[in-house]
Amino acid sequence: MSLSRQFSKFVAKLRYEDLPPAVIDRAKGVILQGLTSALVAHDMQPSRQALALMREEEAGGAGVASAFGSGEKLTKAGAAFVNAEMLLAGGKWDTFRMLTHPGTAILPAAFVAAETSGCSGQHLITGVAAAYEVMERMASEFIPTVMSRGFHAGPVFGIFGAAVAAAKIGNLNADQINSAIAQCVNLASGNLEGIRSGGKSLREGAAVRNALLAVAMARHGTPGGETTLEGEAGFYHAYTGNNRGELRYSFTGDNRTDLAAITKDLGKNWIFLETLYRIYSTAGFNIAHVDVTAALCAEHNLTYADIDRIEAVVNWFETEYPSPAFPLPGSDGKARVGATQYFAAYGAVTRGYPLLRGAGPGPGESDPPEVLDLMHRVTLIPMVRRTLFGPRITIFTIDGRSLTREGTGREFIWNFEEHARRMSPVRDGLAISARQYDALVDTCRHLDTTDNAAAKLIALTVPA
Repeated sequence: MSLSRQFSKFVAKLRYEDLPPAVIDRAKGVILQGLTSALVAHDMQPSRQALALMREEEAGGAGVASAFGSGEKLTKAGAAFVNAEMLLAGGKWDTFRMLTHPGTAILPAAFVAAETSGCSGQHLITGVAAAYEVMERMASEFIPTVMSRGFHAGPVFGIFGAAVAAAKIGNLNADQINSAIAQCVNLASGNLEGIRSGGKSLREGAAVRNALLAVAMARHGTPGGETTLEGEAGFYHAYTGNNRGELRYSFTGDNRTDLAAITKDLGKNWIFLETLYRIYSTAGFNIAHVDVTAALCAEHNLTYADIDRIEAVVNWFETEYPSPAFPLPGSDGKARVGATQYFAAYGAVTRGYPLLRGAGPGPGESDPPEVLDLMHRVTLIPMVRRTLFGPRITIFTIDGRSLTREGTGREFIWNFEEHARRMSPVRDGLAISARQYDALVDTCRHLDTTDNAAAKLIALTVPA
């Protein structure tokens, strides 16, 4: 059975009752994370621009799906595009293997399908869980190689997650889901050169629009093919250079994987549970530098005045963003505002980083002078097989001590209640009231007992 057939059979048969409690909990968490990111971006220029673009492009459109934050009715593709752009602009993404952010594609598609069908919260959770599992299994070992060929792994793999979410929530059968996956192979896209040359690349917003097209084609009977993923001219050949599992780069240093492993123990071992939350609005590999350094300082009661210098051993991919083959012009290892050294210094000086702040100071904001000084005494040491998002932080004190804390790579993987607690500081800085945000959190918490779930959640993103 082909990879796409195995996936489509799994998705079509999956029921809410089949989901382990931890998977249900994580699905609620990623939904809350995505909606929070959209709320943070409510008044940001990219959100306004996306909404204006869709108003202009879709004048006279059907208006059957809603944009987050405004509740404005657009076509399904238009609403999905706006919502994806809002999730991206807000910066509160979920992250899988550093270079993909599944929720920015999956959730806009899931909400369009759930809103237009009026489905229950249980069905929404099931569609979201299925989508994350398929996308992340497809992407897991191949992300660095895909990036090294000039593609952006986020939208390239995100289209499959978005399509699976829409197809499952839309009750497509296994044959139709197989066809939707196959059409995603034709529609997948995303490139790195724009962001390397001063531009802004179109990412998950395009992926989710194309995913909805793939699902519509499948629903109306367009066949997709049988071996579109692993075939001789299929997806993996096109995007990784071969269909034999040979890797140009990998996070672990291995140069080969087995395509058959993509679907091994599907429905038993949930890779979805490896998804972590990027609560600080910066590159995902920076977030652990804040918390691991802060925890080390708290453990030993260290202040800025105690610190001589800091060393951080990191996975080498975290110093060559977005790919060692095509690093950004600023990936030179020098300390600057927004660089990894800056966030390590922030963790040491302030024991955290503001959740409503971007990757650097915004209008009217400034940095503590201690942060700007200390970041020049932070050294990054790349290592090939180091755990992603798991830096080994060593602080050298002025009195001659050296103190070390190991990151695990799982510092930002929490259950729903811990996630809600960690996100709570944003509630007083959103366009909606703190009370309304609390209602949004509670609706996510009890999503499996909620009818017409998407409409209720979207309504809670609109300021009263």
